[in-house]
Order: sequence, then C-alpha cells, then structure tokens
Amino acid sequence: RRADSDMSEFASIVERLERGEVPMKSIERELICPICEELFTQPLVLPCQHSVCHRCVRELLMPNHDDSLSTDAGSESSNPGSPRARGPSPSMEKLERLVRSGNPYSHSHRGDAGMSSPLMYECVRESASECVCACSCPPPPPPPKAQHEYVGPTTNFRPKVLMCPEHEMEKVNMYCEVCRRPVCHLCKLGGSHANHRVTSMSSAYKILKEKLSKSIHYLISKEDQVRTQISELEEMMRHTEENGQLAERHASEHFEHLFETLQERRTEMLRSIEQSRSLRVERLRAQVEEYQGMLENSGLVGYAQEVLKETDQSCFVQTAKLLHVRIQKATESLKMFQPAATQSFEEFVLDTSKEELLLKELSFSGVPAPPVIDLSRCRVYNEGLIHWRLSEDSLPTDHHIVEFRKLGSEEEQESGWSASEPVFGCSTVLSDLSTDSSYTFRVKSCRNRVYSPSSPEVTLHTPPAPVLSFLFNEKCGFSAERLQLSKRRDSVESVAGMSLLLAAERVQTGNYICLDYIIGDTGIAHGRHYWAFRVQPDSYMIKVGVASDSKLTEWFHNPRDTSSPRYDHDSGHDSGSEDACFEVSQPFMLVTVGMGRLFIPKASASAAGDHSSRVLPMPQRIGVCLDYDAARVFFYDADTMRCVYERPVDCSGTMFPAFGLLGGGAVHLEEFITAKRLSYL
Repeated sequence: RRADSDMSEFASIVERLERGEVPMKSIERELICPICEELFTQPLVLPCQHSVCHRCVRELLMPNHDDSLSTDAGSESSNPGSPRARGPSPSMEKLERLVRSGNPYSHSHRGDAGMSSPLMYECVRESASECVCACSCPPPPPPPKAQHEYVGPTTNFRPKVLMCPEHEMEKVNMYCEVCRRPVCHLCKLGGSHANHRVTSMSSAYKILKEKLSKSIHYLISKEDQVRTQISELEEMMRHTEENGQLAERHASEHFEHLFETLQERRTEMLRSIEQSRSLRVERLRAQVEEYQGMLENSGLVGYAQEVLKETDQSCFVQTAKLLHVRIQKATESLKMFQPAATQSFEEFVLDTSKEELLLKELSFSGVPAPPVIDLSRCRVYNEGLIHWRLSEDSLPTDHHIVEFRKLGSEEEQESGWSASEPVFGCSTVLSDLSTDSSYTFRVKSCRNRVYSPSSPEVTLHTPPAPVLSFLFNEKCGFSAERLQLSKRRDSVESVAGMSLLLAAERVQTGNYICLDYIIGDTGIAHGRHYWAFRVQPDSYMIKVGVASDSKLTEWFHNPRDTSSPRYDHDSGHDSGSEDACFEVSQPFMLVTVGMGRLFIPKASASAAGDHSSRVLPMPQRIGVCLDYDAARVFFYDADTMRCVYERPVDCSGTMFPAFGLLGGGAVHLEEFITAKRLSYL
C-alpha cells in the first residue's frame, strides 16, 4: 500500500510538473548537493534527514578510502580525467563551504525520489552531538574528523528500520519534543533525553504529517497570490527603472540649463571685459603718442624753438599766439598728469560666494516631508494653540502654514479651509474660534517655494463657553501655613507640616479634620464661563467646585459649622453620607479628585448618561463650565471635551472658582486661563 501511495504521489508531482504548476527550477534546487553544488550522485540520506552525495562524504571524511561499494562501473570515477578522479579534494574546503551554506536545503527522503535506483546508507554517528553535514540541526557543528561507519547498501527507497544512533541495537520508537528528533526507549530511561518531554512515534507522525500537509496546502493555495505579488514586484521594478531614468534625464536637463545660463553670462562678461580693455588701451596709446611728440624735435617743442627765431614782430605775434595756447595746454598736462584710462578692472570682479552656497545646497529631493501635529501640546479655547514637529531627518524648512476649518453644517464645511500667516517656528496661535465647536487642523511645510503634503488631520473641540481668566486669590481664606502659592499665582501646592500632624491627632480623638481652601481672584455674575486646570497625579485629595461671595465670609469665620467648607463632609469611606449632607443651598465642593481617580457624588445627573461607576480615571486636564443664568455647573475631560458630571448650583451673588486640598497635592491652572490676567499685572 505504501508503495502504491508513493507511486501515486510521485505521479501527481510529475503531472504538476508537466502542467507547469511546479517550476522545474524549484525541483532542481532540492536535488543539489550542498557540498559539491551539483545534482546528487548516489545520494546518501543521513539520520538528520539531510542528503549529500556518497562520494562527497567519502572524500570529506575518508579521502584515502577506496570506493569499493560503488556500483556505477561506468561512472565518472573510472575516468581518470574526470574531476572526481583527480585524487582527494581538500576536505576542509568542502567542510567550510558546507558550514557557510548554513544548510541551504533540507532534503527529505522524497526529495531523491526522482533519482534512479539511489543507494541508501545509514550513517551511524560516533556521537549524538556530531553531524557530518555541519547543518543547523542541534547540537553544535561536529569536529572535522568525525568518523562514520558504513553499513550494507540497499536499493530500497528508505531504510526498513531506523536504529537509534546512541543505542545501535535499539529501534527508534519515540520522539523527543525538546530536541525534535526520534529516540529509543533507552534514551528516555537513562540517556541524554531522560528529563526531556517525549511522545509516541505515532503521535509525532500524525502531528508532523498534519502540520506538513497543512503547510503544503497553504503554500499551494497561495500560489496565485504569490504569482500576483511577483507580477506586482516585476511591475514595480519596471516602473522604478523608468522613473529612475526619467529622474536622470530631468536632473541632466536642470544642470544643462544651469550650464547654459552660466555659459551665456560668462560669454557676455568676457565680451564686456574685452571691449573695455580695447578702449582703455587705445586711449592710453593715444596719450603715449602725444607725450612722445613733446620729446621729438619735429614736434611742438621744435616748432616753438623755430618760432622764437622769428625777428619780425608781426609775424611772430601772429604765429606765437596760437602756439602759446598749445604750449600752455602741454604744460598743464605735465603739471597735472592724469592717465587717459584706468588699469584696474575691479568693476568686473565677481563675488560668487552666495551663488556657490546656493549650488552646494541645491537639492533635487522634491517636496519636504509633512509635519505631525503634537496633540499633547495643543490647546483650544477661544484661541487655538497648535504645536507640530518635524521628522528627525527632515531638511530645514522656510516656513509653515496652518490650515483649519470648522466642522458642522455642510455650508460651513463647503466654505473650505482657512490658512494662517506663514509661521517660522513649530507652533502658532489661531484666534477667533467659536465656542462649543469642532475644528479640524492640518499643517504644511514649505521649502524653496515647494509645499509638503498636509499633515494628518486632527480634530479638537473648543470649550462650551468663553474662557474665564483668573489667578489664585491669596487674600480670601488662604492659609499660608498649609498652602504654598507660586510667585505667578497660577499654581498652589498643599504642604505637609505640624498642622497636618495635629489634624491627624484630632481625627484619633473623634474630632474633625479640615480642608485648606483657595478660590480664584475673578468672579462670575452672569453668562457662561469655562476654565481648566491640571491636578498633580500623585495628589491625595483635592475637591473642586464653585463658591458664592455671600457664603464665603460666613463659612471662613465659622469653621465648626457643618455647612462650612472648613468642615469635611467626606469621612473617607464610600458611605454616601457626604451626599446626604449636600444641599443645593450650599454650593461649594462638588467633585473629588485624587490618587489618580475622579469621584462623582451619588446624587448626580450626568449629562453624558448614567455612569456604571462613580469612580473614573482622572483626566490629564479637567475643565469646569459654570452657566450662571441656568444655575448649573459642568465638569469635563478637557482633552476630549466630554462632560463627565453636571448638577444644579445656587448662583446667588458672585461665584468664584474654588478648590480644597487635603494632604500632599497640587493644582496648576492652564496657561490660557492665566495668560490675560498675567498680562494685566
């Protein structure tokens, strides 16, 4: 049955070869010896399932051994002129070649099925850690002189019985899952595989056969995909070649234009220099001739000397009058010698340093890379602070352009993108943004008048109301003993000290402990207002809310009144007693933040829907919106502008932002909240 199955599979392979489904090169590659790099001659299958030529193994390990077992009488070994018969080849060279090959082919028994009457030998290894093929199968490569014994040859397709290489008389009937190799029962009992996990040979056979079958079927099923990808890669190679040649032509054209321009300017300048040189030399030559005439007797001086000999007064005066004018000019020329032309050509000296710098910086790299908007540093209020960054390998840019548009109705989106003025840094502020609106932002970089593609778009939501600008107030209820205010009054920190120890003692004796409160220096008497802040992540407990001026004086002067903010309703347990004590007529601390969490009172109506839990992760930035006219206060995740909690408040009088701190902790107001107030100071 096995023989029939093998023949059937072999016939299937042949049919696929004939149909061209399996490339012949792939089959030929599996039939190449990794030592001689030629088609197998008398293939020998080693126990590690790798195949090598019988003669290669003989020459590698026993170069002086006669091949008395060879059955190919008419083979190339009988030909003294053949490469095989020239004596033993260097074994170390072949061994190094095999080691360098890194086991390029993993030949199975069936890989030699196409060979006619292959000789099969069982390679009995001297040590379980040695393998003649120096392949990647564990353990490490063998010593170069590992000895192997030959057993009788057979013409069967595979050995009938596979024996254990460590226990020669034992058949392999188990499979070591650690070493991934067949072993016998002695290997498991007391051999090198005693502590390894083994399984039965039948189980290993089924598992490996199933895996191999699935892998083969997967590869077969992906043949069309592979062919498609090969076609795509070949198409990409073709386009790459074409685009590369096109880029070369364009670059050559650009440089040729530069050369032509430089050549034109060079010709024009040389022509101007030549004309100026000729004119100057001509003028100087005429001046030389004039001066030489003064030295010659036949010249002006000689003529004047002859005139002086005239005794007739009338003739002398008539002649000497004009002659004197000429002599006078010559005399003045000698007194004020001035060359007729300059010898310097400074006006033709070129300063090409800027041009050389431009040529050195000349780049054909195309458009610059798009920037990336840094969301962690972006803020949107009535104004939008947009930050972005460039890739590390990007070239310097000339400027950037920020584009934005409001999301909403189709009319608003059809209005298109608005653009900022050129920005020469990596951040900018965009003004006049609408409240409670979503905006999409993107950035472009420009270099040499070429703009990059737009950055990935980001959408940010503006607050639901205009920004309330304020700083912390150190004059109303502020405890300098327990709270530390920054110099700019934009952050406050709770300082542990003796007062906290005394408060802890009062807790043990059954008395109360108090929070330390601080409010903003700007009040609200109408309209909707929004502010945002950050709570230090390791803060113990911070309460957030609003307070009216009508209650502040009363509360800060009566700390033992249970309605006073000096009295802490929160016992530290989730009993809900603090909610029972809370009344709408007592607007103050509404939300508790601390230990990385945000705690919402039980008696709450959430604008975002019902909460499955009162405990939420603490946002990185918390926003508060007070609607004075509607007498409601809202709390937001300031990064996503998601409302996490809302409730009614008693807006009597002027309302102020309020904070209460207990234990270690700090509150930092957002820069946009404090910017206007700081500019007034």
